Amino acid sequence: MSATPPVLGVILAGGLARRMGGGDKALRPLGGTTLLDRVIARAAPQVAALYLNANGDPSRFARWGLPVVPDDVPGAPGPLAGILAALDRAAATRPEIGLVASFPCDAPFIPRDLVARLAVARREQGAEIAVAASAGRTHPVVALWPVALRGDLRRALVEEGIRKVERWTARHPTAVVDFACDPVDPFLNGNTPEDLTEAERLLARHPELA
Repeated sequence: MSATPPVLGVILAGGLARRMGGGDKALRPLGGTTLLDRVIARAAPQVAALYLNANGDPSRFARWGLPVVPDDVPGAPGPLAGILAALDRAAATRPEIGLVASFPCDAPFIPRDLVARLAVARREQGAEIAVAASAGRTHPVVALWPVALRGDLRRALVEEGIRKVERWTARHPTAVVDFACDPVDPFLNGNTPEDLTEAERLLARHPELA
């Protein structure tokens, strides 16, 4: 297996967290720290640099020291806007890097080899995009995106009003990489307070996840 190409990462924290009752989902506590701390710990070693996609006052994330990249498409259009913001920032600041990996801010157990496996599948299958899957379903925002698609994505968002990630990715050759759910589903996310309670239970049962 050849080395993973240089990749920039973005943690997507620009959503409205309606099912969590609003506020910054990334800052919710889990196991004595925050969801954001846990995602950073797993994502940062896999990428050349890490961004945070978030809207509003960026100073609330100052202690993490990550560049904060807001959406520039109005109307809270969803995760595609955060992905676009990261692709644009990558093109402007690191033109030598052609790929961006996206990580949800509420998935504390993302695999430590996520980016490497996505990159291998993308290359071997001749795909443009690589997306993670587990337990028989894909996770559209856990993916590897080429910076070269940012113009197409902007047109889809701004001119066509596309909001659903799968509707846009269906236009492009996409590799799907399945991850095992042992001991837990690595893409379990904290959309609701009940989800966080389940994540706390899993951490207590499987301390190696910390």
